[in-house]
Amino acid sequence: MINESAISLKQLRALAAIVEHGSLTAAAEMLTLTPPAVSTQLKLLEENLGTRLLMRGNDGKTSLTSAGQEVHRTIRQIESSLNNCYEKVKSIRQGRYGFISIGVVSTGKYFAPKLISTFQKENPEIQVGLRIGNREEIISQIVDGAVDVAIMGRPPRANVVTAEILGPHPHIFIAWPGHHLAGGCDVSPDALLGETFLTRERGSGTRILMERLLDRFGEGRPYKTLSVGTNETIKQAVMAELGIALISGHTVANELADGRLVRLHVPSTPVYRQWFLMHRRDMPLTAVTEKFRRFIVEQKGSYLPVLPD
Repeated sequence: MINESAISLKQLRALAAIVEHGSLTAAAEMLTLTPPAVSTQLKLLEENLGTRLLMRGNDGKTSLTSAGQEVHRTIRQIESSLNNCYEKVKSIRQGRYGFISIGVVSTGKYFAPKLISTFQKENPEIQVGLRIGNREEIISQIVDGAVDVAIMGRPPRANVVTAEILGPHPHIFIAWPGHHLAGGCDVSPDALLGETFLTRERGSGTRILMERLLDRFGEGRPYKTLSVGTNETIKQAVMAELGIALISGHTVANELADGRLVRLHVPSTPVYRQWFLMHRRDMPLTAVTEKFRRFIVEQKGSYLPVLPD
């Protein structure tokens, strides 16, 4: 009966050293052990396997039995796997290999995929997981440790994350071409509050910003809103003349450039916020995560969409 739990790497390496170096003495020298110690390891291995592994011929030379040949072949496979493992661990420690999970608020999906693609082209051995969600969802994921880092706007009030500024994040009011408030003239708060505002779901950072801004403009006056859900749907709804919207300028740069949408000149806008890279304060960054952090911070927001003049 084979005593599997008692077989050790030390025993296996004793057999391999004897085979590869031809004698107990040479094997002991290679393993920096005494010949009796190597002999003991071989004896234990044979006892644990319940069979002879080496035979000594009339000429004094040792050779592997059939069982010994199978064990020796397996030892070489084990050593090869261990060497591969050591190289991968070394790569992980150096940030050349591994996995990183990145959370991005939905507004950031207009630049984050290209940013991550560039990172992966420079680091092909690093796998990236991307999670998109609204502000509340991403905060929950970073706090729970479901993502390693997060790209989003205003950091949570809870002092649980470290936040680094990535670049400016402008928010603007948009309308369809031909809207009566368009045309380059400043829009008064009274005229603005008479419009229907298309907005994201509750929990969205953009919705929170819009409500604070309109409450300040109207000093508590009511205004009409229509909850649409996503930035893409908001853009399509504005173009369909269902209402106007306060939206991240980074989500509408293309539509403004080709004239499908227009920016309204509302006092105090654009409202500038910042993009942040966040991670849990109490969780040390892995080498891979630190490499991504340096990669994105060193670009100083050059990947962010540019609003047309």
